[in-house]
Parts: sequence; C-alpha cells; structure tokens
Amino acid sequence: MNYKPGGECPSDEQFSQRLMLKGCEPLPRRRCRTRSPAGYGEPTPLPASLWSMPPDTSIMWDAYTCKNYSCLANRSKTKGFYDCKDCFDLLNGREKGRWTRDDGALSYSIDAVLATKPNGTVRIGLDIGGGSGTFAARMQERGVTVVTTSMNFDGPFNSFIASRGLVPMHLSIANRLPFFDGTLDIVHSMHVLSHWIPDVMLEFALFDIYRVLRPGGLFWLDHFFCLGTQMNTTYVPMFNQIGFNKVRWNARRKLDRGIKMNEWYLSALLEKPTT
Repeated sequence: MNYKPGGECPSDEQFSQRLMLKGCEPLPRRRCRTRSPAGYGEPTPLPASLWSMPPDTSIMWDAYTCKNYSCLANRSKTKGFYDCKDCFDLLNGREKGRWTRDDGALSYSIDAVLATKPNGTVRIGLDIGGGSGTFAARMQERGVTVVTTSMNFDGPFNSFIASRGLVPMHLSIANRLPFFDGTLDIVHSMHVLSHWIPDVMLEFALFDIYRVLRPGGLFWLDHFFCLGTQMNTTYVPMFNQIGFNKVRWNARRKLDRGIKMNEWYLSALLEKPTT
C-alpha cells in the first residue's frame, strides 16, 4: 500500500477483512494517521450508552452502504442486508429481550447460566461473533466484562460496540484467539459457530476455545445450526472429543411454519474440566 509517512492513512479495512477471513493476520502497522469523522462529539456516558443509539458523527461511513444509524436500525427493510438484520435496533427490536428469558430448551438466560457457577466467579469472558454487542451489554449489567469479536460486514459493528462502552475486537473465527491459556471464565457464541464453517476450521476453533478457558470455565454454544444428517455423524463426535463436560444440552428440529424440517439447532452449556 502506498502512503506518505506521517500523512493521512488510506483505508485498509476491506482489504484487511478479506485477509482475516482467510486466516491471515491483520495488516502490519503503518506510520500514518487515520482520519477522524467530521463533527465528532463525546460519547454517551455509561450506563445510558449500553442502550443508546450513537450520533452519526461518531464514525466514518465511507466503506458502508448505510450512511447513518437510522439506516442500520432498519436493515431488515433494506435490500441487500442479510447479516444481523435487526441487531442495530436497540430501542424497538428484539435486542432488548435477548438472553433475559430461559425456555428450558434452546434459549438459555444469562441469569440461569451464571447460576451454574458460584456467585461472582464468572468475571471475564468472550463473545465470538457478537453482532452489535448486546450479549456483552447484558453481562456488563451483571458485573461481567466481555470482549466481543465482530467483523464489519457492510456495517460498522466494531464502532457500534465501542459506542456502547463495550470492548470490540475485529477478529475472524479463522484467527487464533489472542488470549493466554486458561484465562477466561466464559466464552459464548450464537449462530456464528455452525455447519457453514469447514469441519477442520471448526475443530481448530473449538480447541482454541478450550485453550483460553480456565479450568471450570464455561463454553455457551448458543443455537448451533446444522442439517439433521450431520448432528450425530459429525458434530456430536466432534464436541465429545474436545473434552468438555456437559452442564446443559438441548437439541431441537427447526420448525418452519409449523412443519419440522431436517435441520437442527443445538444449544449447550459446556464446562472445561478442572483436572
């Protein structure tokens, strides 16, 4: 990339993401300055920032189809948006209710998960592919610090997470998790870890999650999706060989307008053994 040392940096966001999705490390550091958005203002203070829409002047919109947060909050109505359609709508969408109710099946509540461990022992964690950061926001309300990994797929996910007063990490599942061994109390992932990931890559990711969890740490696999033919032949043996203990395990066939499909969801709460 050509740039003037000491000058303004050209954007490398899209190129960096393409490399990261292939498992490559991010681009090297540069001797230049990134441009700040025009009219930038101070962020909303905590805790109000957890559920507030940030001002449009908080980020640069050059790389995205949407040019303001109102557009992002209505992604489900915008042609061409398929990823995390309604997760930017903090005021009127389903984000406000996520992980607050436990149905005894696929949907676990945060409070029920935290209750499986001694009070106060779940302190730090990671949300893999955490969308707009709502899981981390819910955990922060309960005194738990969670880092959220996210990619900027046609939307400023990382900037949005940061605007909520949370910690984003621009990271692909193809990359090794940048945490030391045995450090995290909990790792969560919803929808991202699913059958669309090549088996070898998924196996690497699961072993890496095992590596960064402390003994007794929890791995919350939230709505893992696969075809019915894959559940028992591919994924159950894969999860078993990782070595987790099962705390909760719920599998259900997907319903489409009341009709059972040959597609399955799996939610599981797994614990890294202490010995």
